[in-house]
Amino acid sequence: MINNITTMDTRPQMAVAKPTASIQSMGMPPILGFKTPLLKQKADIRVKKIKRGDNIIIPGIIDDDYVDIVEETIKLQDGNENFFTSSGTPVIKHKRQYLKNCYIIDYIQSPKQRCGLGTEAIKSLAEKAMFDPKAQGRIVTFSSPMIKESSPALFFYKLGFRFTSPQANDYMEECLRKKVPDIPPQTGMMFLPRNRIHKLLRYGELF
Repeated sequence: MINNITTMDTRPQMAVAKPTASIQSMGMPPILGFKTPLLKQKADIRVKKIKRGDNIIIPGIIDDDYVDIVEETIKLQDGNENFFTSSGTPVIKHKRQYLKNCYIIDYIQSPKQRCGLGTEAIKSLAEKAMFDPKAQGRIVTFSSPMIKESSPALFFYKLGFRFTSPQANDYMEECLRKKVPDIPPQTGMMFLPRNRIHKLLRYGELF
């Protein structure tokens, strides 16, 4: 179909359409005092990838999809031999948890506090980790206060991260329940459980 009519049929027996003037767009006058908005600031986040081949041993309690559990046999030194191990080679068996491929957050710092920039950075990382076929959504970090008065533990905890220490998680829950204004700095490894990723991605819904 041709929308712009360029020729006309002048035969009298035919009803024809008359050409109409084309509509020209009018330029909008400049808005006085208008400035281009500044680009949204972003939190400074530093992340690196951990490979299973790095053989990082994880102590504590962590979800099974974060680790490979390997049963290893270790030979005891001669001084550790006793009645039960003296016959034959002295050995002991135990299980170790080796961290799978994942992302580890080394550092995060927001130019403004309590404005959602840090949350947006973690959300972007969680989305990236979910679509990584090797990481499969796994993210870990190590909560360590940069200064004596600050600790990222509460920030990560509210976003769904959990310590590998059940005692540390219980303490965080108790402080939140009692609405403790200044939670003492907590140190330790934290990870983002798979069942909490989707809630984090829903507009940064807090836990």
